[in-house]
Amino acid sequence: MRVLVFQHVAAEHPGSFRDLMQADGVAWDAVELDEGEKIPALEGYDALMVFGGPMDVWQEEEYPWLVAEKAAIRAWVASGRPYLGVCLGHQLLADALGGKVGLMPGPEVGVTDVRLTQAGLASPLFQGLAPSFPTLQWHGAAVLALPEGGQILAENDHCPIQALQVGPRAFGIQYHVELTDETVPEWGAIIEYRCALEAITGSGGQVVLEAATREKMPVFRAAAAQLYRNFRGTWG
Repeated sequence: MRVLVFQHVAAEHPGSFRDLMQADGVAWDAVELDEGEKIPALEGYDALMVFGGPMDVWQEEEYPWLVAEKAAIRAWVASGRPYLGVCLGHQLLADALGGKVGLMPGPEVGVTDVRLTQAGLASPLFQGLAPSFPTLQWHGAAVLALPEGGQILAENDHCPIQALQVGPRAFGIQYHVELTDETVPEWGAIIEYRCALEAITGSGGQVVLEAATREKMPVFRAAAAQLYRNFRGTWG
């Protein structure tokens, strides 16, 4: 099995999924789009994972490679192969398929709970997970309207579309499930992320968030492993 990975900044990568894929004997190829790397032929890959980044889906003039990325996502989902998008990757799935993404009234940054909808409880992506669970959030944009045929799998009061599904094997999650011990320190060095954090918490927010993330890390790791196994189960 081989996974294609789209990255938009070096610090946003498969994270804890790397060890899970290695243990599973799954190879993965990363395309660093923000560094000008080109999307390869999609044939020969069994799944596509798309991770986060500091840009927004509508910034095609500033980041012209977004056009090709969205086209690749549309082609991939149309082929019926498994897709998992995280944060920006979740928003790109919605945007590429005709949904709507926009800025939120205020960013959502921190450790917050999400709850599964009835569709989420029935979805293969969330089997074995609790109906409500803590997550790491770090975003200022959100999916505001689903693409045609989409379902909301998870929600919270701040962001009503925390996870979505289109068709049997295309999934997006707004929160971060892939985090490691290094994630929050590395992301705090990205100016766009730091500004979103400090807009909520003030200048001491980075230290507070690192502590909150460390406290929940065992829960985050268990959730990542379960979600990976569930996604892996959709590959056929």
